[in-house]
Amino acid sequence: MKNPSINFILLAATLVFLIFSGCGSKEAENPKNVIVFLVDDLGWTDLGCYGSKFYESHRIDAFAKEAARFTNAYTPNPVCSPTRAAILTGRYPSRVNITDWIPGMTPRNPTLKTPEDRYNLALSEVTLAEALKEHGYQTFYAGKWHLGDEGHYPQNQGFDINKGGHDKGSPPGGYYAPFNNPQLEVKEDDHYLTDRLTNECINFLETRSAEKPFLLYLSYYTVHTPIQGWDEFDAYFLEKKSKLPNGGKPKVRSEQNGNTLLTQSGHKYAAMVKALDNSVGRILDTLKVQGLDKDTVIVFSSDNGGLSTKTVPGPTSVLPLRAGKGWCYEGGIRVPLLIRSPSIDTSNTTIDTPVISMDYFPTILDLAGLPARPDLHTDGVSLKPLLEGGEIEDRSLFWHYPHYHGSAWTPGAAVRVGDWKLIQFYEYDKIELYNLAADIEEMNDLSKSNPEKTAELLAELKRLQAETGSQIPMPIN
Repeated sequence: MKNPSINFILLAATLVFLIFSGCGSKEAENPKNVIVFLVDDLGWTDLGCYGSKFYESHRIDAFAKEAARFTNAYTPNPVCSPTRAAILTGRYPSRVNITDWIPGMTPRNPTLKTPEDRYNLALSEVTLAEALKEHGYQTFYAGKWHLGDEGHYPQNQGFDINKGGHDKGSPPGGYYAPFNNPQLEVKEDDHYLTDRLTNECINFLETRSAEKPFLLYLSYYTVHTPIQGWDEFDAYFLEKKSKLPNGGKPKVRSEQNGNTLLTQSGHKYAAMVKALDNSVGRILDTLKVQGLDKDTVIVFSSDNGGLSTKTVPGPTSVLPLRAGKGWCYEGGIRVPLLIRSPSIDTSNTTIDTPVISMDYFPTILDLAGLPARPDLHTDGVSLKPLLEGGEIEDRSLFWHYPHYHGSAWTPGAAVRVGDWKLIQFYEYDKIELYNLAADIEEMNDLSKSNPEKTAELLAELKRLQAETGSQIPMPIN
C-alpha cells in the first residue's frame, strides 16, 4: 500500500507545476488582436449579404462569406446610447441606467412621466477596453461615442487614443469638412468624414507597437442623419434609382402616429452605405498587407435598427421587419452581425440562434484567448460555441425603452422567449403577441387568441425588468 503522505506531496507538486507553467490558465500566450466595426443606424437589410438589392456593399459581402452571419442578432435597445453602453459593459442598459439616447427628448403633452436616467456612462463601469488593457492591449477609438461629455470621453473609459468620440450623436459639422469635431483635429486634406476616420484607423495600424495586441474600435457616424451621400457615388446611385420601377418612388405604411418607408431607393443613403463599404474594405486590405488578418478577431454590427419610421418616413427600409429605429418591433432592434475569428473556420456560416449586443464582450475575450469576466459582462455569453457549430443555453431576451422618441414610439418594452415575442405599450395600455417563426413581419397579433402565452411572456418581462432594476414610466396625473 502506498504512503498517503507521498501521494499528497506528489499532488501538491503537480498543482504547483501547473500553476507556474501556465497550463492551468486560460490566458493566451499570444492574445488575438480585436477590431470592432459599429455602424450607426445600419438596418438589418441595408447590406447585400442581408438582402439589399439597391444598396451596394461588395467588400462587406465578401467578408460575410468568411465570417459567421447571424440572422437573429439584436441590440438591447432601439436607440444608440443604451446599446453602446451595453456593448462596452456586457450589461443590460437598465443596469447602467442609460435607457435612452443622451439626452433624450421631451414630447409635447406627454401622458407619462418617463424615468430619469444617466447622461453618461459612469466611470466606475469597467469597459471592454479597460478589461483588455489589463492584458497589455493598445486601445484605439475612432468615431461616434455619445456616452457623455468631457470627462466621460473614450480616453476616460480605457482607450489610449480617441479620434472623434465626444458627446454628440450626429456629426456636428455634417459629413463634409470642416467637421467641427472637438476630438478630431483639422487636416488640410479633410473631405468626407467616413474616409477621415478610416485614415486614422489605418494610421494606427501602421504606427502601433508591434509588440502588443490591440483593440481597434471604429464606431462610424454613418449612416446616421444628416443624409449626405459620398459625392463620388451620388450620381451613380441617382441613375440607378431612375431605373427602378416607378423611378424609385417611395412606398409608405402608417405606424400609429408615424410613417414607415417600405422601399430602398434613396440615392444619397445608398452612397453613404457605399462609403462605409469602401472604408471597411480599406481596413481589411491594411490588415492583409501587414499580415494581421490571420491574427485578428473582427466583429461587425450596428447600434440599432435602420431609421425607417418617423412622423415623415425615414431614409431606409428594413422590410420584411416592422417599423425601425426607436421601436421595439423587429425593425428597431434586429441588426446585422458578422464575426470572424482566425482560429475558427466560419466560411459560409449562418447562425439563426438569437443573440444580443452584450454577448460581444465575453465573445471577444473568449476568441482572444483571455479569461471570462462574468463579474463584468453580467448579461452576455460567449458566442464561440455557436461559431464552432455548437449551441448556447436558451435564454429570454428583453428590451426596455420607457421613453418617447422622434420615430413616434411611445414608452414600452418587449420580451422574446423562443419564437414568441410580446410587446407592451404603456401609453396605450396595450399588449401584443407574435410568433416570429411564422410571422417575422409582426402583423398577426395573437394576444387575444393565446392568453396563456401572453400571460407567460408578460410575467417573464416583469421578472427581467425587476432583476435589472428597470424603471417603469408613471401617469403624470
